[in-house]
Amino acid sequence: MPSPAPPTELLPWERAVVLLSCALSALGSGLLVATHALWPDLRSRARRLLLFLSLADLLSAASYFYGVLQDFAGTSWDCVLQGALSTFANTSSFFWTVAIALYLYLSIVRTVRGPCADHLIWAFHLIRCFATMYVCISCVYCPRRLEVLGPQGLELRWLWTTMWGTASALSQASPCFSWGVPLAITVAAVSLKKIGYDASDVSVGWCWINLEAGDRVLWMLLTGKLWEMLAYILLPLLYLLVRKHINRAHQALSEYRPICEGCRLQRGSAASMADKKLVLIPLIFICLRVWSTVRFVLTLCGSPAVQTPVLVVLHGIGNTFQGGANCIMFVLCTRAVRTRLFSLCCCYPRPSTQSPPGAPAPPKMGESQESRRTPEEPST
Repeated sequence: MPSPAPPTELLPWERAVVLLSCALSALGSGLLVATHALWPDLRSRARRLLLFLSLADLLSAASYFYGVLQDFAGTSWDCVLQGALSTFANTSSFFWTVAIALYLYLSIVRTVRGPCADHLIWAFHLIRCFATMYVCISCVYCPRRLEVLGPQGLELRWLWTTMWGTASALSQASPCFSWGVPLAITVAAVSLKKIGYDASDVSVGWCWINLEAGDRVLWMLLTGKLWEMLAYILLPLLYLLVRKHINRAHQALSEYRPICEGCRLQRGSAASMADKKLVLIPLIFICLRVWSTVRFVLTLCGSPAVQTPVLVVLHGIGNTFQGGANCIMFVLCTRAVRTRLFSLCCCYPRPSTQSPPGAPAPPKMGESQESRRTPEEPST
């Protein structure tokens, strides 16, 4: 890799735009968490995964906001802390984004339902736990691979053993704490002093991987870029398979037209909205994240184009606005959530749920809605 270019100077208007993006992302992520807490009947399995993604995006937006506000000029304790938090949150966001797509694929295409779907959500956490175990064992028994020499090797082995025990206990206590792979990677990067000042060439004011590290490319891949590039491949592939499966199901049912024309139009409208979102979800993710990948490649090539103001701003917005994009897709563009939210905020009267005389009684609250509902994406 060529020697690092001069630091990228962040202009005031660039900082203001990225700070606004961070604030909107935090607001959107908080809104997603609030809707999950306010309305229990909307807590589907897919939205449970979306809750974990929103928590990761909320932490990511907060850490990026502090980094852009500070605009670090060198490695310091708060630079390392901010870089560690953003690395953990950003990597977790990649994992949960792919986990949602994988869950939809398995629940819709492979028809994993009922208790198996709950087991599938726990499997996501177990995979992270076992991956954490593998990384920690590698660090304990293969310290030379991580350039650990002398007495520091014993200290790092103790640190990794302690961190693995803590992560395992937390993963058994609550799913929200079993984000093993991002935690292991972040702890390794901090312990080996890989996180620090990056001259804003692979960031926009915040701290990430120290450009003075000799193996900085490896750690850039491990702390984000590898998972980002895998998401570029997996998300379009999984959502394309889900969309293809749904289209085939619609074609197979087209011969059996419902008697009620209004019901057919309503179902067709809902199916059309879901079909659009299956295309937009991976497309929005790629459009937001691709600028970060472009600057990463330019940094590897030592190109001065990495300091282009427009590219810097797009990178800043793309890395920080994921929570806002999820809010638009899964709150504002979701009729069931949007109606309740507007009713709560603007005091609009909610539609009456009373049944007309002679109509069948509505199901009781004790009955699970998920038993009557086919698995669907969190945005429909």
